[in-house]
Amino acid sequence: MERPDHVLVVDDDREIRNLVGEYLANSGLRVSTAADARQMRSVMATAPVDLIVLDVMLPGEDGLSICRELRTRAAEPVPVLMLTARSDESDRILGLEMGADDYLAKPFAARELLARIRAILRRARMLPPNMRPTTEVDGYRFGGWLLDTRARHLVDAEGTMVALTGAEFRLLLAFLEHAQKVLNRDQLLNLTQGRDTEAFDRSIDLLVSRLRRRLRDEAREPRYIKTVRNGGYVMCATVTAVHAQA
Repeated sequence: MERPDHVLVVDDDREIRNLVGEYLANSGLRVSTAADARQMRSVMATAPVDLIVLDVMLPGEDGLSICRELRTRAAEPVPVLMLTARSDESDRILGLEMGADDYLAKPFAARELLARIRAILRRARMLPPNMRPTTEVDGYRFGGWLLDTRARHLVDAEGTMVALTGAEFRLLLAFLEHAQKVLNRDQLLNLTQGRDTEAFDRSIDLLVSRLRRRLRDEAREPRYIKTVRNGGYVMCATVTAVHAQA
């Protein structure tokens, strides 16, 4: 019998932890709860976790710091859905930039939370484990270009910096981390940590078009990002990882 997905709910509000935990458990998920970062790590040390529902406003370490740590230190990244009482757009964007897979503002409907959790888990399963990056690098070189993953800068052969939006950066990084591999739209959506909306799924094509313009790449005869009929896209350039000097 297939084991249920294990969801860890991290929130310092006991009532929210109990209500959300009970609802998710009644929906067929295995649920653990934690009130802070210490309890979260204790749960993760004892059992594999498939997804974390993480509140931003936690005592001690806040959710954004925890999310950043999970993304930079975890050998096998765990999907994160962030919760917040804040409605400011900049807070939502910051959460996504820290690596959250989705972001839900309080108060929220339990059914919507469950739908988003299931969508994130579904996307995570679409990405084979061997397509996940295993080592951290400082940048990638390809066709005269350099993508600095630390400073999040794209630099051309003449040393001129080319501005990228957050979405463009994540898309280019996904292509470079999986060069020579065909990525379909669902995999690109997962790799770029996009939200589970049809609009974003369709916008993958628009993002590819924008990224090609940044790279001065011709869609009809691409040097870098090639379209694969009924398949998706592939980074066809030779890519070299750049590591910091010891």
